[in-house]
Amino acid sequence: MDVNATFIGQIIVFLILLWFFNKFVVPPLAQANADRRKKIAEGLEAAEKGQKNLDEAKGQVDALIREARERANQIVDQASKRSNEIVEAAKQSALSEGDRLVAAAKQQIELETAKARETLRREVADLTVRSAAKVLGREIDPARHADILGKLATEI
Repeated sequence: MDVNATFIGQIIVFLILLWFFNKFVVPPLAQANADRRKKIAEGLEAAEKGQKNLDEAKGQVDALIREARERANQIVDQASKRSNEIVEAAKQSALSEGDRLVAAAKQQIELETAKARETLRREVADLTVRSAAKVLGREIDPARHADILGKLATEI
């Protein structure tokens, strides 16, 4: 193998090209490659973080839904209790109103009974006076004999 000037020239050109590539071409490519690796790593990291956040959010949503259901059940229970209280209050009100109406009716009956008795007493007294007038054969003056008629009415 002859080492001639062409071969040495090619080696020198090759070494210059190698130096040029190492100096100017390889660093930008290596930097681009490093940047790409960094972006991929950041993307994977962000995806993992996002997955963790998603899992946490799902847990929070489940907890909120559970809490909302419990609150809704409490509201339904309270509404049921309140409706029962309202119904019970309405029953009590109706019972007391019924008792009041019965008492008023009894009082009205007593008043009507007293009026009927008084009317009956007057009619009996009037009939007694007329009967006495017919028996005696003369007319009895109710104004003159009012005290006798009053005593008669109270006795009856």
